[in-house]
Amino acid sequence: MGVKTITISLEAYKALLRLKKPGESFSDVILKLVRKHRSIKELAGAWSDVDDVEINEIMLGIREAWSRWGMREAR
Repeated sequence: MGVKTITISLEAYKALLRLKKPGESFSDVILKLVRKHRSIKELAGAWSDVDDVEINEIMLGIREAWSRWGMREAR
């Protein structure tokens, strides 16, 4: 594997350092961050095995949670 030297700001370095776990390299941290931001296209079909009943249950749970959260915020 090749190696490249890059220059980053002190702020960026400190942010990476906060995310870095023991045994991880800065390259590991950067790759983890880059992979988190996937294209929406990569998610196409991700729920294809979930039936309509299960989706309705999930949506009901989400609506109930939002409703409870909204009632808490109104206080």
